Amino acid sequence: MSGTEDLLVEADRLAVELGHVDPPTLLDVRWRLVGPPGRDDYATGHLPGAVFVDLDTALCGPPGPAGRHPLPDPVALQAALRAAGVRAGHPVVVYDGGDGMAAARAWWTLRWAGHRPVRLLHGGFPAWLAAGLPTGTTVPTPAPGDVEVRPGALPVLDTGEAARLAAAGEGVLLDVRAAPRYRGETEPIDPVAGHIPGAVNLPAPEYVAEGRFPAADALRERFAVAGVGDDRQVGAYCGSGVTAAQAVFALHLAGRPDAALYVGSWSNWVADPARPVATGAKPG
Repeated sequence: MSGTEDLLVEADRLAVELGHVDPPTLLDVRWRLVGPPGRDDYATGHLPGAVFVDLDTALCGPPGPAGRHPLPDPVALQAALRAAGVRAGHPVVVYDGGDGMAAARAWWTLRWAGHRPVRLLHGGFPAWLAAGLPTGTTVPTPAPGDVEVRPGALPVLDTGEAARLAAAGEGVLLDVRAAPRYRGETEPIDPVAGHIPGAVNLPAPEYVAEGRFPAADALRERFAVAGVGDDRQVGAYCGSGVTAAQAVFALHLAGRPDAALYVGSWSNWVADPARPVATGAKPG
């Protein structure tokens, strides 16, 4: 089973680590789907030494038929990470505004790129503030990093693989969007409502609350109710691969480091009107 020590770090522990001679590289990835950009939050105040990295432009590729947050170009990703000071083999900690979604996608992207020593600040920026720890507005100028991006270190699903996993008896494809979107009752972002036929709905709030994850046993129990077993392949998708990256992170916590991310997610699935769409509360 996977533990939490190489996945999550609490605010008080991170504060100690940041006081070391060679502290972790700290990335602020605050982001929101709508509203002011995360860079504005960063400018107002951030963890000392943190470098802002934009989820939309640095950690993902440009939106299009591949989805709203597709995989980044490896060369561009390497340049962005090096500019942020990410060094080969050196620990990285990522944090967001508290819901854990952007941080989980950043965590996933770095691990997919072959950089394993990356953790998520549990509870994000609000947890740091709640612990009474200092913030600042100084923008650091990190020494250029030397990280090498080697894509493929975490499993991904394309449309065909997602369809087969949803339909196959030996696997389960989790749709972690809100239930009304899954049922096809509403779709606030993408042009078509519904879900991939065979996918099982497990809304994100059922396994993470305000960016904080329950213990591994509780996560395993919740995923088991959705059909996730040790002998079944598991993958996850959402609207554009951000919330689903958080599901993959939770699955890692639950001992399933083999969990696959359908990066393009629903925004990629519905880009082709020929792909089937199911509605209703059942997988269909």
